[in-house]
This record gives sequence, C-alpha cells and structure tokens, in this order.
Amino acid sequence: MFGPLQDAFDAAQTWLFETAVQPLVYRFGLMAYLEDAYAATEWFLLGLVQIAVLYALLRPLEKWFPAEPWADRHGTGVDIVYTLLHRLGGFALLVFALLTPLTDAIARLLREADYTPLQLDRLWPGVTDVPVVSFLLYLLVLDFVDYWIHRGQHRFRWWWALHSLHHSQRKMSFWTDSRNHLLDDLIRDAIRAAVALAIGVAPGQFVLLVIASKMLQSVHHANVPWTYGPAGALLVSPIFHRRHHAIGYGHEGLRYGCNFAVLFPLWDVLFGTAQWQREVEPTGIRDQLPAPEGQAREYGRGFWAQQWLGLKRMVGAAA
Repeated sequence: MFGPLQDAFDAAQTWLFETAVQPLVYRFGLMAYLEDAYAATEWFLLGLVQIAVLYALLRPLEKWFPAEPWADRHGTGVDIVYTLLHRLGGFALLVFALLTPLTDAIARLLREADYTPLQLDRLWPGVTDVPVVSFLLYLLVLDFVDYWIHRGQHRFRWWWALHSLHHSQRKMSFWTDSRNHLLDDLIRDAIRAAVALAIGVAPGQFVLLVIASKMLQSVHHANVPWTYGPAGALLVSPIFHRRHHAIGYGHEGLRYGCNFAVLFPLWDVLFGTAQWQREVEPTGIRDQLPAPEGQAREYGRGFWAQQWLGLKRMVGAAA
C-alpha cells in the first residue's frame, strides 16, 4: 500500500537534490558533505509532509471546536517560524554542526578505551528482532528520558529560564510544540541522541522515532478539548498537557509543576505528578500577569527577542 507513496517521495527527493541542493553543494565546495546534503533533503521533505498533515487535520479542528476561543490569532505567528525551523531541518543542521565534532571525539576516546556501549539488545536478547516491537520499546525508553529531562527543565533555575519561553505562549496551538529556546533544544536533543546511541537505536530508526514523537506532541499542544476518554490514561491528550501549560499549575507546587510526560502519562502516574482535571484553563506563566497577580514580565514577541531574553534570564538565574 505504501509502495507508490515511497516511490513518489523518493522521486521528489532525487529531483529536489539534483536540481537545487547538489548544485549549491558544488558551488560552495562542500562535496565532502554530499551524502549529508542528500539526507538533509530527505529531512526537509519529511518536514513538509508533517506540516501539511498537521495543518490539514488540526487547523480546521482548532477553528471549529476550540478549547479556548480567541478573538484573533495575534501572537501565534512566531510559533510558525519555530515549527518551520525545526521541521524543515534548519535546527537539525545546527545540531549537526555543533555536536558532530564532540560526538566524534567521544566515540574515538571510547574506542581507545575499548569501551562497548550498553545496548538494549544485550539486556534483552532478540527484543529488537521484530521492528514494530523494537520501535515501540525504543519510543518508551526515550519517552522515559524525556520525562526526566522535562522535570529538569522545570526544576533547575537556569534551565527553566530557557524552557519558560515554551510556556510563555498565551494562545497555545499545534504550532506551539516547537516554540523553544535553541539552547534548550540543543541540550535536550544531545541527551536524547546520546541515550539513543547507548541503547543501540539505528540512525534511520531514530529519525522515525523523532518524527513520531514530534507529530504526537503537536497534537498534544493543539487548541482542542480532547481527553481521549479511557485512552487518555495511555497517551497524553491535549487537555492533559494543557494542565501542564496552565497558569498556576504547570510550573508551581512541590514538584515545580505537573503532567510532565511527553507521550505516555504512565511516568506522571508512577512519580506522582499526574493531574487529571478536565477544565480548559488559561495558559502561560504567572509572572506574565499584570501586578499584583504577576510582574508583567516580557518574554519577547519576535524570534530573536525571545532568544535574547532567554539568554538574559539564564545568566540572571545562574548569577
């Protein structure tokens, strides 16, 4: 069934690479990165498909059945910029440029020390033989890691200074998932990639894991009142995640918030951070509110302002 779709995608990738990407690679003398450029072309096309599917499915639902009605969508446009940057491969190229020398150096040191990374298949022989089983298991393991990364983003003041940008959106939509400080994303992606390598995830499978996770996270941020009914106990729903973004709940309390799970609420249940209220609550951060409720703090309206203010908050938190 997927054969014709795969053939069409491969044809589109080849055409785009040969007509646009490859000439640029040769023009700037970057032939050593030809294979990486071909992979980047695939990532770009996959991103286009993701954005098209999400927009076609979720934009009408947000318009017709909103969880929180808005008079206008002013202020959501910058989230589209973040989504395009992340889904079309721009951020992936940045991560590649910054982390490749570091990971290569670490891999070389490990080889010299005769260290063999711990792989999941060694702990449970044969578990990765069935592709669907291994995919779901890797997804579960990486989601467990994501849960604790998310707890750290709220627990450590310097990290929250960066992550708070994500929570500062008062009009949360399916575009909001990618609204993150670049340094915050870099730290998170580096940790996830290191864990994926450690448990034996193949590069191609890791791409599919990232795509599946990001697609679901976009749905979780959508401005729709879905709870998923009984299935909401198994998969994070938009209402469950909205509680995490709610003013007064998402970053406050003894555990610095609630509902930290990225995909599976299991982790919130196990570690006592789950809240199952179904009310549709305003999103944002308390210090954004005007006095006396808050401090009228400004998180920036444009991309560069948001990135700069995030760095200033981080330096202030570390001082």
